[in-house]
Amino acid sequence: MSTPLHLKSLAPNEVRAILARDPRLIVPVGTCEQHGPHLPLGCDTIIVERLADDLSSRVRILRAPTVEYGVNTATKRPYPGNATVRRKTLHRWMNDLLGSWELSAVEEFIILTAHGHDPHQEALSTLRTHRARVFTVDIFALDFTGHLDDVDGPMHGGELDTSLLLYLAPHLVRMELAQDFLLPDKERAKYRRGSTGALPAISPGSLGRPTIASPEKGRRLYKVICDRIATRVLGEAGA
Repeated sequence: MSTPLHLKSLAPNEVRAILARDPRLIVPVGTCEQHGPHLPLGCDTIIVERLADDLSSRVRILRAPTVEYGVNTATKRPYPGNATVRRKTLHRWMNDLLGSWELSAVEEFIILTAHGHDPHQEALSTLRTHRARVFTVDIFALDFTGHLDDVDGPMHGGELDTSLLLYLAPHLVRMELAQDFLLPDKERAKYRRGSTGALPAISPGSLGRPTIASPEKGRRLYKVICDRIATRVLGEAGA
């Protein structure tokens, strides 16, 4: 696979030439938040950074520097290292960035994120440009039926996130510290994707079943994610 087209590593004339060929820009947006005692704070960021690199290499699309912070899921107790911004802060920040890049002849933005929290998604899905199109892709909103054992469970430091990290960055995962944390059925719906509820104080900072994660699951899941975005969003044929 060829080298990703990193915007920050290119000179202006090189950027101009790439955008003349393909006026799209991938913008990965991460978070800095806990996903349980077994995963790094940059879990979401690591996933979308790798995805942005691989898609940039695969489809030869320009890739923006990563936005490292987002609107974190609320918690009922603090976790060391967590750093969040407000919804309106992320929205304004991203609007400013997209406006600047639009002046550079970007005609389409592909926002990649791995965080389904409603305020975070709202900030990214309501961005405004003058003419450029904006596609916001929450990779955890894809259908993973047949690829997960706990497909209906909460997705925050659980089977999905942990499997992806075991594949993409196994040296950063502390599986000996992984703790399953399940809620009663009546409460689980509140904490599924899109919930604005706070993580319970008694949770380890995650929800779901990380102990059933594996690198092989992560490999299969990552391929599903990469292929679907390449074909359905970026228009690659034959994947």
